[in-house]
Amino acid sequence: MLDALRKGAGTWVAKIFLVLLVLSFAAWGIADVFRGFQTTTAAKVGNAEVSLIDFERSYRQELDRIGRQIGRPLSTTEGAQFGIPQQVLGRLIADAAMNDEAKAMNIGLSKEELAKAIQANPAFQRGGKYDRNLLLELLRSNGIREEQFVTDQQLTFQRMQIAEGISGGMSAPKTMLEAVNAYQNESRSARYLVLTPQSVGVLADPDEAALTAFYDERKSDFRAPELRALTVLELTPETMAKAETITDEAARAEYERTINRYRTEERRRVRQIPFTDPAEAETAAADLAAGKTFADLMAARNLKETDVDLGLLARDKFLDPAIAEAAFSAAQGIVPQPVKGRFSTVILDVAEISPAATRPFEDVRDEIKASLALAAAEEDVMDLHDEIEDARAGGTTLAEIGTRFNLTPTTIAAVDSTGKDASGNALTLPGTGDLLAEAFASDVGVENDVLASGQRGYLWFEVASVTPARDRDLSEVRPAVVDAWLAAEREKKLVDLSLATAERLRKGETLDAVAAELGLEIKTDPALKRNLASADLPATAASEAFAGPVGTVVETAGTGGNRVVLVVDSIATPAFFIEAEEIKPIDEQITRQLQDSLLNQLVSQVEKDKGVEINQAGIAQVIGTSQTQ
Repeated sequence: MLDALRKGAGTWVAKIFLVLLVLSFAAWGIADVFRGFQTTTAAKVGNAEVSLIDFERSYRQELDRIGRQIGRPLSTTEGAQFGIPQQVLGRLIADAAMNDEAKAMNIGLSKEELAKAIQANPAFQRGGKYDRNLLLELLRSNGIREEQFVTDQQLTFQRMQIAEGISGGMSAPKTMLEAVNAYQNESRSARYLVLTPQSVGVLADPDEAALTAFYDERKSDFRAPELRALTVLELTPETMAKAETITDEAARAEYERTINRYRTEERRRVRQIPFTDPAEAETAAADLAAGKTFADLMAARNLKETDVDLGLLARDKFLDPAIAEAAFSAAQGIVPQPVKGRFSTVILDVAEISPAATRPFEDVRDEIKASLALAAAEEDVMDLHDEIEDARAGGTTLAEIGTRFNLTPTTIAAVDSTGKDASGNALTLPGTGDLLAEAFASDVGVENDVLASGQRGYLWFEVASVTPARDRDLSEVRPAVVDAWLAAEREKKLVDLSLATAERLRKGETLDAVAAELGLEIKTDPALKRNLASADLPATAASEAFAGPVGTVVETAGTGGNRVVLVVDSIATPAFFIEAEEIKPIDEQITRQLQDSLLNQLVSQVEKDKGVEINQAGIAQVIGTSQTQ
């Protein structure tokens, strides 16, 4: 809602001021700390001040906004780690500098014009008309006094006058638009060869000396990871629940208590054709009575089934109560008389009726028993959790706890920090995703905190043993090392082949002759675009085709580990019409960037001329980074 309040200016200029981070205000140390100013002031620029109250309010609003985006609240100290205070203070200082400049230039706005501007803001309108109560509701919900809001709006419109005078009439030069259009929309036709790892043929295995040298350079790639043996005890309602202990009588009683859960209301599939003129609806009803079908009416109005089908709905799901009443009062088929709905008069067709029904007890008995058993188990889990925690506090091991409470601990013989066993196979681990992180932060003999398992379960673990990471002997990993050597050698030979092929083309050999000798297919892309990937070419490779004129040969990495050798055949320069629809977004983007740059220079110069001072101690206190002595 605060964003709605900020729309008082309503133009691109106001938006620029709202997002302006003031590049000149890049770090705290742009001025001395305050000497002799009030402790309630956060910053001062010229004769204008930014109060600590305004800074704190703006900072917390920004934290709230970012918190909503990331799905969790941000503390003031967390915000400081991301540099948010600098951004907020930079914006407030920029506003203060321009407020001071507006005052020095004797810029003002009459009360009448200010009132008109506020009332014209769509955020404060209902039904297209200004609603003072809506404005007051927004202000009240955000803790802003009306007088303060009006003052802020007055200052905003005064700053706007300066901004519009500086860059309001600026637009992107035609030459720049033409250059950007040519760069973005130029296309090139190219033919190319795709060299795959198979292009280098079959490689022989390395001799012992080559393999040993290769392994010695890459021992860390084949290192055995640290392994940990764990004992895990998981306690969840799902594993504790015993549906067989629930009697039919108890399940029947629960069924009767929750019978509405198993009832399905009557639903109807309704089709409707709306008419803005009730007389036309009457004529259509007469046509139906005379023998026309609903499909005939649809065809006459060029309507598809998706245009008229409201879906299979219960009575309370219809948006228009009048249509719901008519649809549920009629038999299946076309409703004879037009129905006056909330928005228009309609002809209705009740296409399908799904009667109300109740699932019998026999169909849901097992489901109810499982639900009752789970609910009972949840209480048992809570009780047992407390008993297990008491036992652990007394030094009882998980194995002993399992025996005492008739639970079965799980033994994990060896697992690495990524969840794989000693052979590199992925393990299915019990409980929560936190188990590995906690287990590798613990050690043998350490009593660990209980972890959550699911929504209502618990998981305890002990580290039984630790096997340190170590360098493997070549004999342990020979097959993997041979595979790695072959892959590296094949990649090297592929690059050599690709480079040699490109060099042959640059020296004058034709692509057809080279392709025939290598047994490769010549592929064609008639419209390569910058930074646009294709099946064979990643975006970076496609862009390399724009590095030179027609005839340019490009050797580059392709997709899927392949190499590509490409020849540019032709260049298509796009036509430029400044009135064209595709030029508008380019024009808007460049114009906005130019205006942003000019306004930023203005704000930077004003701040430099007037001088900026910052109460670093006060700001540190607000964001929680001050150090007590």
